[in-house]
Amino acid sequence: MGDGRDAEPGRHPDGAVPPGGVRDIILVVDDSPDTLRMLTDAIEQTGATVLVALDGEQALAIAGHVTPDVVLMDAVMPGMGGFETTRRLKADAALRHVPVIFMTGLTETEHIVEGLEAGGVDYVTKPIVPDELLARMRVHLTNARTAQSARTALDTAGRFLLAVDRAGTVLWSTPQATRLLQSALPSVDGVLMVPADLRKRLLDGVTGSPPAAARLLAADGTELQLSLLGKVGDDEYLVRLVADETGGDEAFLRGLFPLTAREADVLLWLARGKSNRDIAAILDLSPRTVNKHLEVVFAKLGVENRASATFLVMNALRDR
Repeated sequence: MGDGRDAEPGRHPDGAVPPGGVRDIILVVDDSPDTLRMLTDAIEQTGATVLVALDGEQALAIAGHVTPDVVLMDAVMPGMGGFETTRRLKADAALRHVPVIFMTGLTETEHIVEGLEAGGVDYVTKPIVPDELLARMRVHLTNARTAQSARTALDTAGRFLLAVDRAGTVLWSTPQATRLLQSALPSVDGVLMVPADLRKRLLDGVTGSPPAAARLLAADGTELQLSLLGKVGDDEYLVRLVADETGGDEAFLRGLFPLTAREADVLLWLARGKSNRDIAAILDLSPRTVNKHLEVVFAKLGVENRASATFLVMNALRDR
């Protein structure tokens, strides 16, 4: 999905010039011309780019082509209301991270709860005070960027993570985990779901049974292993994803050298440039255990250090 961003130099709503001069994109969804005019003028003065939708269907169509940084959503509109529009936005994995701020004259507690349950992060009552709304936007833009940056950093470090609920719904995932899971898991209305049998195996550890790794295959034949890290919310469970893209490399090394399966795993990750700490996290071992495995592996290969072991393994894999 292209984001269609304006590359012209601009400013964030907090007044800071963004890296590369990319402007924030704010999608305003409201059926009132007066409200749209007032919000557009206020937001554009901050240097952000404003996209306008008059109803829910139009908002979904725009978001399907241009990913906004924040959505300002009127709760009550003709046709598809703001709550249902937000549910549909949040059902799209590519848009789930976008904060939605509701704007409405509805002030009853039940309406506020419905908006938050639909996926909104904030609720502003009409008549809108532009300065207050811009301040709330700044907060949610910062929070959304921080969360996305953290997930990207985890991805870059080789830690593919996701969170699921008891029903098996994938609540969020790091970018590379999303890429791998999209070809391996079924989706319902655009939301990835862990099948019931895998979900039971994965979450058994929560009820006291030893958790077992849940395995599945991606479309390209890559074996994916899901393992539970723990419960992080009322109904949110953190899961690590490990992709075995070796194509039989582990079995090949075991046939070439007198290695156990675990020693071959450790050696492969070493050859891929991972540190002992990274290998420990990937294979769910302690760093001390990884060190002991490597001592044995170096002895079996007749080498003295990581560089020599890596050289030997890469040559063997290249020439097989």
